[in-house]
Amino acid sequence: MRRNFWIGFILILTTISIAAYASLPSTNKLLGKDIKVSQGLDLQGGVRLVYELDLSNTDDSEQQSAIDSTRDVIERRVNTTGVAEPVIQPSKVGDMHTVIVELPGIDDVQDAVDLIGKTAQLDFREQGSGEEEWIATGLTGKELKSASVAFDQTTNAPQINLGFTGEGKDLFAAITERNLGKPVAIFLDDEILSAPTVQSKIVAGEAVITGQFTIPEAKEIVSLLNAGALDVPISLIEQRTVGATLGEESIKKSLVAGLIGLILVAVFMITNYRIAGLAAVLALTGYTFIVIAFFKYIPVTLTLAGIAGFILSIGMAVDANILIFERMREELREGKDIKLALEESFKRSWSSIRDSNMATIITSAILYFTTTGVVRGFALTLSLGVIISLYSSITASRAFLRLFSMWSFFRNDMNKI
Repeated sequence: MRRNFWIGFILILTTISIAAYASLPSTNKLLGKDIKVSQGLDLQGGVRLVYELDLSNTDDSEQQSAIDSTRDVIERRVNTTGVAEPVIQPSKVGDMHTVIVELPGIDDVQDAVDLIGKTAQLDFREQGSGEEEWIATGLTGKELKSASVAFDQTTNAPQINLGFTGEGKDLFAAITERNLGKPVAIFLDDEILSAPTVQSKIVAGEAVITGQFTIPEAKEIVSLLNAGALDVPISLIEQRTVGATLGEESIKKSLVAGLIGLILVAVFMITNYRIAGLAAVLALTGYTFIVIAFFKYIPVTLTLAGIAGFILSIGMAVDANILIFERMREELREGKDIKLALEESFKRSWSSIRDSNMATIITSAILYFTTTGVVRGFALTLSLGVIISLYSSITASRAFLRLFSMWSFFRNDMNKI
């Protein structure tokens, strides 16, 4: 039994030591993986955009597919801006479908807004009976395989190279064959980009868009074409900017509040439960390291609400220890030996601790799957913290208390709990 105890105790100390190392601000890699604390919009600063989706012309059976597709296109467009860890998620308020876009650390908000909101509908048209009349050919951006920026070998002006899929290749060959000597116009969002005259049938499945482009304009068009077209129209209904200074101030206040809370909890536990309270504080310290390590390793994007959930989970961890220690007092009053009282207190308190924590986890799960934004962050950190608190309150606290009960000085103090 003693051998098993020491093996378990060493494993617990090893786990806490690794977590303590991982939670250090200077630790950026663990087990071959880059780790860091990911800050949310309200901490890092940035912009939050809310777009309303117009599904009025979309069949009910196809609405969810259109929402998912629109979300994916927006994500691809955002990724071209280089924003780190954007949050793009669909939401629904009443009958209104929206997509929430959070862009932490972004500098040029207007460029992102312009890029996200464009529809990027590419299509090829042939000339009708009049010079200004253009007729759709059926070749659109859906048949586009890739787009890239290139430069004219003669003038060195930027141009856009297009490559088509197999079906698009055949369609483009047919269009160029029937329009020899005639112009074929390339439209983007109903605006003509260029209308080159077809010199010969093109069977390679490639086309070139030339025009008076600057390099940034050509790159933007390429980004839009590669990201794809939005399945449904969207409109910006909310824009909120959070300054980095506000986020930094919020972090400082949250850390101070959390530190004060930990100190008060430690003082209360040690004052009220003596050496048993010290064991709880040690376990709580280990719990804090483990949670922070998890946040960095997964990673969890921390917001102010998420920090609040973490601090609340600390209270849940302490609550479990209080149940155990109060039960221990009852066992000691009945005249039981400290070691027996210790084991009985954990055994008899487990059902209450399990049920209360499960109720919190279920509530957090409901919040996570039925809400969005900061509420989801709160639910995630709270549930993760509660799950880990079971480890600290049941495993770590018991290990420290068993260790203390081996020495007569600590054993006598625990008898006075």
